[in-house]
Amino acid sequence: MEKPKTLIAGVGNELRQDDAFGIAFVREWERTVSSDDRITTMEVGIGGIHLVQELHSEYDILVLADAVDWEGTPGQVYFHRVESISDIEDMPLDEKRAFLADMHYTNPMRALMLAKALKVLPPEVYILGCKSVRHDDFAIGMSPQVSEAIPKAIQKLNNWLTSI
Repeated sequence: MEKPKTLIAGVGNELRQDDAFGIAFVREWERTVSSDDRITTMEVGIGGIHLVQELHSEYDILVLADAVDWEGTPGQVYFHRVESISDIEDMPLDEKRAFLADMHYTNPMRALMLAKALKVLPPEVYILGCKSVRHDDFAIGMSPQVSEAIPKAIQKLNNWLTSI
């Protein structure tokens, strides 16, 4: 059986401390994990529109690496399947037009909604998250807890990808 075609996308803002987790994760993944022609990585940053463009390459799985504000301890790594993505089909027509017309301020969730509307969203979407400590101020540098979580997150995702 052939391995699924997977996109790992690092989300975040390097100028907002721990929000850089996703970008740092992808960079470290590329540096430390053996390449696999069924796995593609990319830095999404805070825009997201190039994520939608990349999804036109027909992936089976999308993994978004991002800092999260979920319950737990700082530096805790989570891996969850996304069960539901809001659908723009339910928006009133004026909101839908505004949403689709203004892609300058896209965020990852908005990009996923657009990908779904364009029918390029993979059937499986996962969040590889790390509980952040600091992300409120504009400053460079992640907290030690989040920096130290990157190898754990790499191991978690690599083990999962190897098992499927």
